[in-house]
Amino acid sequence: MTIGLHLDNYDLTAFTAIAARFGLDSFGYVVTPNVDHVIRYHDDESFRELYAHAEYVLLDSRLLAYLLRLTKGVNPRVCTGSDLTAQLLSMSAPGDRIVLIGASAQQAERVRTDYGLRNLVHYQPPMGFIRDPQAVESCLQFIEARSPFRFCFVAVGSPQQERLARELKVRGIARGLALCVGGSINFLTGDERRAPRWMQRIGFEWLFRLLQDPGRLARRYLIRGPRILALLPKFRFEFGRSKT
Repeated sequence: MTIGLHLDNYDLTAFTAIAARFGLDSFGYVVTPNVDHVIRYHDDESFRELYAHAEYVLLDSRLLAYLLRLTKGVNPRVCTGSDLTAQLLSMSAPGDRIVLIGASAQQAERVRTDYGLRNLVHYQPPMGFIRDPQAVESCLQFIEARSPFRFCFVAVGSPQQERLARELKVRGIARGLALCVGGSINFLTGDERRAPRWMQRIGFEWLFRLLQDPGRLARRYLIRGPRILALLPKFRFEFGRSKT
């Protein structure tokens, strides 16, 4: 069976301009697939459904872009979630409503201070919240009560963040652009180090991260990750602009 995956072919500069124009009258969410997400997309039909309803699907992985060039003969643009998060925070005005879901209170204060965001609000769901309907409801209500927002950064890991974003869309209350950005806040606050630019450019950021935290990442990068080589022939990638 061939599995289709649509990728909106934007780099950081192009999508920043789109995000800047999104406005406060409607709701949409952004997902940022990397190798791990594409494997989950193959394995989990419910995860494919979450991607199908995203407003934008932005390729997060230079390694995956390189593999697509080798195996599919295409040259997709990359817009990493970490770079996008930093860019959108930098372009936000001090009074813009910014919602941050996930990260710690200390990290939220660091982001608020570093980017001069007077109207940043933060909510940290409890560990394992996605399995507790009441905890999920509390998180959704927090976001909806702060709507409309310029940006809502949902940084609670995948697939939890995509499930939250999809539920916000189904409920139809929130207004603004939500972005599923995983561990991006950890990089912005210095809690995790990003790879040097030269390693990012050649698609070896994963190796830098593995060397920084082998206990947590070895299984993902050394056991789970290589599956992508066998799975790519089963994919039909569609490249283009937004579906909306």
